[in-house]
Amino acid sequence: MERRRFVNWFLGLSSTALFGSILYPVWRYMNPPEVPEASTNRVEAGPTNDPELIDNGFKILEFGSLPVILIRVAEDDFRAFAGTCTHLDCIVEYQSAERRIWCNCHNGEYDLQGEVAAGPPPKPLEVFEVDLVDNGPGQPRTVVVTRT
Repeated sequence: MERRRFVNWFLGLSSTALFGSILYPVWRYMNPPEVPEASTNRVEAGPTNDPELIDNGFKILEFGSLPVILIRVAEDDFRAFAGTCTHLDCIVEYQSAERRIWCNCHNGEYDLQGEVAAGPPPKPLEVFEVDLVDNGPGQPRTVVVTRT
C-alpha cells in the first residue's frame, strides 16, 4: 500500500470516528430508552415504631418513580402525600414543630391535609391512603401506603 492511499484511508477512518462520536450521543439524547413505569399501587413503609418516623416525624418512600412522604402525626395517625411540591417538583419535608409540610425551594407550605397553606404552589399535594396492618400479638403494626 502506498503512503498517499494509507493517509487517505487513515483520515477517512478518523473523520468517520469523529462524526460518529459526536452524532451518537446526540441521537441517544433525542431517543432516550423507554423506562417502564412502576405498576405498584401499594407499598409497605415499615413498622409503626420505625426509628426514622419516630425521630424525624416523616419518611420519604419510593412509590415507583414517585417519592411519597409518610408523616407520623400522632401515635396511630399516619398520613401520606406525594413527596414533590406542585410548584417545581422539589422534595418536601415535614416540620413537626410547625405541623406543616414545607418545600424549601420557594418556601411553599402545605397543611396536614395536603392543602396549600402559603407560598407559590398552585395546587394541593396528591393524597395517599394509609392503613395499619396488625402483625400479631406483641408485634408492631405495619404501615401500608396505597395510591387511590
